[in-house]
Amino acid sequence: MDLPSYCRNNGTQRVAGLPDQSGGMPGLSFCGNDRNKSAYSVEDGVLNNGCFVDALNLVPHVFLLFITFPILFIGWGSQSSKVQIHHNTWLHFPGHNLRWILTFTLLFVHVCEIAEGIVSNIQMETNHLHLFMPAFMGFIAATTSVVYYHNIETSNFPKLLLALFIYWILAFITKSIKLWKFAECYVGVRHLRFCINAMLVILYGLLMAVEINVIRVRRYVFFANPQKVKPPEDLQDLGVRFLQPFVNLLSKATYWWMNPLIIGAHKRPIELKKIGKLPIAMRALTNYLKLKDAYEDQRVTPSLWRSMYRAFGRPILLSSTFRYLADLLGFAGPLCISGIVKHLNTKPNSTKSDDVSECLLQNTSVLAVLLFLALILQRTFLQASYYVTIETGINLRGALLAMIYNKILRLSTSNMSMGEMTLGQINNLVAIETNQLMWFLFLCPNLWAMPVQIVMGVILLHYLLGTSALIGASVIVLLAPVQYLIATKLADTQKSTLDHSTDRLKKTSEILKGIKLLKLYAWENIFCDSVEDTRGKELTSLRTFALYTSMSIFMNAAIPIAAVLVTFVSHVLIIGSRPSPSEAFAALALFHILVTPLFLLSTVVRFAVKALVSVQKLGEFLQSDEIGEDSWRNGDMSVSLDTCTKHPGGTKAINRKRPLRYQMDNYEQPSRRPLRPNETEDVAVKVSHGFFTWGSNLSTLADINVCIPTGQLTMIVGQVGCGKSSLLLAMLGEMQSISGKVCWSNEPSYSLIKNRYSVAYATQKSWLLNATVEENITFGSPFNKQRYKTVIDACSLQPDIDLLPFGDQTEIGERGINLSGGQRQRICVGRALYQNTNIVFLDDPFSALDIHLSDHLMQEGILKFLQDDKRTVVLVTHKLQYLIHADWIIAMKDGSVLRDGTLKDIQTHDVELYEHWKTLMNRQDQELEKDTEIDNCQTALERKTLRRAFYSREAKNQVYDDEEEEEEEEEDDDNMSTTTSRRSKIPWSLCWRYLSSGGFFMVFLMIFSKLLKHSVMVAIDYWLATWTATKTENTPKTDCEYMSVFIVLCAAGIVLCLITSLTVEFLGLSAATNLHHNLLNKIIHAPIRFFDVTPLGQILNRFSADTNIIDQHIPPTLESLTRSTLLCLSAIGVIAFVTPFFLITLFPLAVIFYFIQKYFRVASKDLQDLDDSTQLPLLCHFSETAEGLTTIRAFRHEARFKQRMLELTDTNNTAYLFLSAANRWLEVRTDYLGAVIVLTAAVTSIWSSLYLLPSALVGLGLTYALTVTNYLNWVVRNLADLEVQMAAVKKVNSFLSTESENYEGSMDNSQVPEDWPQHGDIKIQDLSVRYDPLLKPVLKHVSAYINPGQKVGICGRTGSGKSSLSLAFFNMVDMFEGQILIDGVDISKLPLQTLRSRLSIILQDPVLFNAVVTEGGENFSVGQRQLFCLARAFVRKSSILIMDEATASIDMATENILQKVVMTAFADRTVVTIAHLVSSILEAEQVLVFSAGKLVECDSAANLLAQQESLFSVLVRANK
Repeated sequence: MDLPSYCRNNGTQRVAGLPDQSGGMPGLSFCGNDRNKSAYSVEDGVLNNGCFVDALNLVPHVFLLFITFPILFIGWGSQSSKVQIHHNTWLHFPGHNLRWILTFTLLFVHVCEIAEGIVSNIQMETNHLHLFMPAFMGFIAATTSVVYYHNIETSNFPKLLLALFIYWILAFITKSIKLWKFAECYVGVRHLRFCINAMLVILYGLLMAVEINVIRVRRYVFFANPQKVKPPEDLQDLGVRFLQPFVNLLSKATYWWMNPLIIGAHKRPIELKKIGKLPIAMRALTNYLKLKDAYEDQRVTPSLWRSMYRAFGRPILLSSTFRYLADLLGFAGPLCISGIVKHLNTKPNSTKSDDVSECLLQNTSVLAVLLFLALILQRTFLQASYYVTIETGINLRGALLAMIYNKILRLSTSNMSMGEMTLGQINNLVAIETNQLMWFLFLCPNLWAMPVQIVMGVILLHYLLGTSALIGASVIVLLAPVQYLIATKLADTQKSTLDHSTDRLKKTSEILKGIKLLKLYAWENIFCDSVEDTRGKELTSLRTFALYTSMSIFMNAAIPIAAVLVTFVSHVLIIGSRPSPSEAFAALALFHILVTPLFLLSTVVRFAVKALVSVQKLGEFLQSDEIGEDSWRNGDMSVSLDTCTKHPGGTKAINRKRPLRYQMDNYEQPSRRPLRPNETEDVAVKVSHGFFTWGSNLSTLADINVCIPTGQLTMIVGQVGCGKSSLLLAMLGEMQSISGKVCWSNEPSYSLIKNRYSVAYATQKSWLLNATVEENITFGSPFNKQRYKTVIDACSLQPDIDLLPFGDQTEIGERGINLSGGQRQRICVGRALYQNTNIVFLDDPFSALDIHLSDHLMQEGILKFLQDDKRTVVLVTHKLQYLIHADWIIAMKDGSVLRDGTLKDIQTHDVELYEHWKTLMNRQDQELEKDTEIDNCQTALERKTLRRAFYSREAKNQVYDDEEEEEEEEEDDDNMSTTTSRRSKIPWSLCWRYLSSGGFFMVFLMIFSKLLKHSVMVAIDYWLATWTATKTENTPKTDCEYMSVFIVLCAAGIVLCLITSLTVEFLGLSAATNLHHNLLNKIIHAPIRFFDVTPLGQILNRFSADTNIIDQHIPPTLESLTRSTLLCLSAIGVIAFVTPFFLITLFPLAVIFYFIQKYFRVASKDLQDLDDSTQLPLLCHFSETAEGLTTIRAFRHEARFKQRMLELTDTNNTAYLFLSAANRWLEVRTDYLGAVIVLTAAVTSIWSSLYLLPSALVGLGLTYALTVTNYLNWVVRNLADLEVQMAAVKKVNSFLSTESENYEGSMDNSQVPEDWPQHGDIKIQDLSVRYDPLLKPVLKHVSAYINPGQKVGICGRTGSGKSSLSLAFFNMVDMFEGQILIDGVDISKLPLQTLRSRLSIILQDPVLFNAVVTEGGENFSVGQRQLFCLARAFVRKSSILIMDEATASIDMATENILQKVVMTAFADRTVVTIAHLVSSILEAEQVLVFSAGKLVECDSAANLLAQQESLFSVLVRANK
C-alpha cells in the first residue's frame, strides 16, 4: 500500500533516517533542496504534506511574538522611568505554580525537539529547516509566554492573558494535527518524534486548561462582573521583606528577589529595618499553634516526634522529593561523560541506525547539552531541598522556643527552688536542644536519600566495571564506621576542651577583677603562670581535637584515592585488562559522588542520636509540674475583717538621735483615720488554715491564718528563715497548697481604675530586665512624667542616674552597666511603686540599703507615696524601728504565725515578744551611729566607683569619638566606590598576621604540602588517562608498569593527604598558642589606666569568644578554603591543558565569579552580624524570664513577655532565614556557573577532538569540570566565613598593640639593697600626677616629708586626689613632674617588680583569690575578708604600709581589731592611712589634707583641729 506524501516526505525519512538518493547540492531551504520535489507536492491534500504541517506549526508562535512584543516593549518603556513597583501589587493568578512548571517542561521538550530535528537534518542530503525551525520558534514563544505572563501578573492586568489563551488553543490544534498525521502513518510510541509531539499536545492542552481556570476564577472576560481580589495579607504589609513564598517559580529557584538586598549591601550595610518582618506563615506564633495543636490532639502520652511530623511533615516530604530528584540527576554527569568519551571519535554517519533516538544519544553535542541541563536541574532541586529543610527547621525552632517559653511561664516555683529544673537546664533547652533539633531537620532528608544514592552509585559502578567496582565500593563502606568513630571522638574531645576553657576563663576573670591588687603586690607573673598551666591543659585537648579533625579531613580526601586504586588494580588483576577511558572516568566521577554521602552519613547519624536525646529532654520538660490554677485570685470573695481588728496608724518621723527603744515605749496609738466615702473596713487577702510546701511532703508554712487589711500597711517580721518571703509567695499562688485557701477581695468601687489582677511585687533578690533604667521602672506601664519623677526621688535614684552615661536611658541588667546591690534594689522597689496596682508586696526592700536611704524610702516611698494613695502594702522587713508605722503586724516563727495584730495589741498581749524586739533594737542602737557613717560612705563609694568608671570611659570615648569624626570626614570626602571597596576588601594583612603567628616554617610546610598534594592528585588522574588511552595491543607487562606507577602515585597522594590535613590543623594550633600567650602577657602587664578605660566584658571577650574562634573555627575554615580553591584551580588548569580554547571563555566566567563573590561576602557578613546580634537578646530574654518568674506572674505580665519573646524569636529567625537565602543565592549562581564551565569544557573538548585530541584526556577534563561545580560555592562561603572569623584576630591584635608598663626601670636590681626600704623614710618633691597624657593632672606640685615609722593620715573630699597619691607610691600613674624618694631612692627608676614587692597596701575592697579561699571568699563577710588582706600585708614584712580607705566597708568591732593590729604589728613601720572617715585618723602623728589635687594642709591632727577654719576641722565637723 502506498503511503501518503506526508509519510513519504516527513515520516519515513526522519523515522528510518533514509537520505534522498537523488543527489543535489546542499542549500538552505525550509523544505530542503532535494531533487525529489515531492516535498512541495500537495497532490494528496495540503495537510498530507509534512513540510506544510511543520509550517502550519509556526503560525501560533509567530502570532504570539507579533502580539506580545509590542505590549512588552511598551510596558517596559513606560516602567523604565518609574519607581520599581512595590511587592504589595504582586498577585498570583490561579494555577500560578502549575503554569511555571508546565512552561519549564515545555521548554525542555522543545530543546529535545530541536536536538531531534538537528540530528535528523544531519542525516538528510540537504538542510531541511522545517525539521527544527518550528521547534526553535516554539522555544522562543514559550520563553516569551512566561515573560509576558510575569509582567501581566505583577501589574495585575488579566485581560491581556487573552493573547496567551488564543496562543495555547492554536498551538494545541496545530500540534494535534501533526500528531494525527503521525498516527495515520503508523508512527507510534516507539519513535522519539511521536513521543515529543504527544508530550507537546498534552502540555499545550494543560496550559489551555490553566488559562480557562484563570478566566473561570477571575472572570476577566466573558463575564459581566470581574472578580476583584486583593494581594495576600503579607504583601499588603510593607514591612514584610522576605518574599520567597510569594515570588514566581523562577525567582524562587534562583533567589532573584534577593538581588536588590545583596547588591544594595555593597553600598549600604544591611540593617534590621531592611530585612523587615517575616510572613505570617513563618512567624513563631503561627508555627507554635500548629505544633501545640498537634501535641495536644494526642489522647495518650503526647509524643513530640509525632507532633513534629504532623506539624512539619509535609515540607520535609517535599524536601526529600527534591533531594531524590537531585541525587538521581547527579548520576547523569558520570553517564554523560561516559557517553561523550565513548562516542567522541565516532563519526556521526558511521552508524546507520533505524531510530533517531539512538543517534541522538550517540551525538556528543547532544550529550554535552544534556549534561548541562542535568546539572542545572540537579543543582536547582538540591538548593530547593536545602532551602525547604532550613525554612522548616527554623519554623520548628520558633515553635519549640514558644512552647518552652509558654511552659516556663507556667513552671511550678518548687521545681526551680528544689533544683529539679535549674536555670542552666532551661538555658540548655533554649540554646542547645532546640538548635540540635533544627540541625537534625536540616540534615533529615539525608537519612533516607543517602542510602538510595549509595545503592544507585554502586549499581552504576558495577554496570561500568563489574566485580572490581564492588571491591572499591566496599573500601568506602568499610571505612565509614571509622569516620563515625572519629566524629564521636571529636565530640568528646570538644567537651573536654570546653571544661578546660571554662577553668581558664574563671582564672582570667579572677585576675582581671583583682588586677589592681596583683599589680600593687607584683603578683602578675605568678597568676599569669597559673593561667598558662590551665591553658596548657586546654591546648592538650585542642591538640587531640586537631588530630581527630585532621584524621576526619584525611579520611575524606584519602578514601576516594584508595577506592580508585583498589578498583582499577583489582580490575586489571581479575579481568586481566585495563578499563576503557569512558569506563574509567565515569567510575572516577561516581566515586567522588559516593564519598560525600558516606562522609556525611556519620554526621547525620550523630545528629540523629543527639536529636533523640534532645526530644527526650524537651518531652520531660514539657511534662514537668506546673503552677496550680489560681482561680481564687480571680474570685469575687469580699471578706470582712471580723476577727482581725486593727488600728490604722499615721506616719511618724524617725528621730535618729534618740534610741528606738524609747520611741517604741512612748508609742501612742494614733486616732483612727477617717474612712473614705466608699471605703469599708475589709481585707485585701485572707489566708485560712493554710498549709503550704515547696514540693516535699513536709509543709514549709503550717496553719496560716492571716488577713491583709485593705489600703493599710502590713509588716511581716521574724528571724531569718522563718517563712516571711514564703508567706508572700504562698499568697501569690507560687507555693503548693496542701490544704486551706487564699481569698482575694473584690475591688473597692473607689479604685476601679486600678488593675485588680496585678500585684506590684519587689523580690528580696533584685531582678532587672536587660533594658534601660526607665523601662525597668515603668515595666510596661504608660509613662507618666510626674509619677516617674516622684518614684525616682522616693528611691533616691536621681544622683545615681546622673552618673550614668545616658541617664535613665542607659541599659542595665546582664548585658548592660553593672550596678551595685543597693542601686539594683532601689530600681526594683521603684518598679513596684510606679505600678498603678491596688496591692504592693515588698520583700525586705531595705536589705541592701544604708540607713539614710532606708529612711528616705520608708518616708517618701511607702508612707507618703503608697499610703497616701490608699494602696494595700505588705512589707517584709528586719528593720524593727519601722514597726511604729505599721497598721498591722504579722510576727512569724518557724513557718507559722506567732502573733498578728497592731503594735499596741502585741505590747498588751505578748509582753515577751515586745521585750524581745526592744532587746534587738537595743543592739541596733549600739551600732547605729557607726552604721550611719559606714552606710553613708558605702552609698558615696558606690557612686564614686560608678563615677570613676564612666569618667575613664568618657575620656576614652572622647578620643574614639574624635577618631570616628575624622574617619567620617575622610569617608565623606571619598566617593562611594572607595567606601564600598573598603567593605568588600578581603583582610589579607590579617590573614598573614594570623599565619605568621603560627610560625614561618609551618606556613611554608602547609603551602608546599598543599601544592604538592594537588599536583600528585592531578598526576594520578593524568596517569589514569594515559594508561586507559593506550592501545589494546599492549602486553600485560606494560599494564603492570602502568599499574606500578599508579600505585606509587596513589600511595604518595594518600600520604600527602595526611600531611596536609595535619599541617593546617597544627599551624592553627601554633597560631592559637602564640596569640593567646602574647595576649595574656600584654593584658596582664598593661598599665592600670588600660583597665579603667576598657570594660571588663570587652577584655574577657578577647579571652573567651575570640580565643575560641581562633582555637577551633579558623583552622577548619582555612583548610576548607585552601582545599576548595586549589581543587578549582587545578580543575581549571587541567581543562585548559586538555583544551586551550577553554581559556577564551574563562575570562568572562572569572569576571562573573568575581562579582558574585564580591557582593555575597559583604551581604553575608552583614547578615551574619544581624543573626549574632539578634540571638543574644533572645537567649537573655529566656534567662531573665526564668529568673524573674515570680515577679512576672505577680505583675500578671505573662502576655507582654510572651509577645516580646515572639518578637525576638521572629527577629532572629528573619536574620537567619535571610542568611540562609543569601547562601542559596550564592550556591545557585556558583552552581550554574559551574554548569556553564562543564558545558564550555565539553563543547571545547568536542571541538578539539576534531584535531585528534585523545578521548581519555577529554574524560579527564570533564571529570575535573564536574568537581568545579561542587567546590566553587565553597570557595566563596569559606572566604566569607574566614573574613568574619578574622575579626577575632583583628580584635586580639588591637590589644597586642597596647603599651606595657615599663617593668625594667633605669636601675638594675643589683643596685637596689636587699633590705630596701629599711627605714620607711618618704620624701615627696614637687610631685604632679596624671592618669593619662590626654587628661588633666590629678595631683599638682605636692611636696611632703614622712619620717620613718610615722603614722600619717591623708584625707580630703571625694575627688581630691587621695587615692591617686597611694597609686603614685607604686608608680602606677604617670608622674610627669617631681619625684618620690623612699630611703633616698627615686622610685620611678626602680624596676616595677622590685618596687611593688617591697611595699604593702590594704585596699578598700578586700580581694581574695580562689587559689587561697574557695569562691573568691564570698563565703566570708567583708570584715573577715579585710582581715585576710591585713594578714597578707603583715606577712610581707614591709617597712611601709599604705591603707587605702581600708576600714570603709567594715563594722566598728572589726575596725577596732584592725587598728589594734596596725598599732602593735606595725608599730615600728611607716603607716600611711588614706581615710574616707576622718574619725579614723584623729590619732595620726601627721595629717595631709588634699583639695582639688593640691596639698593644702600638713600638720598633726591635734594642731589642725585646733584651727577652727582649717579644712580638716570642717571635714571632722561634717562627719559628726
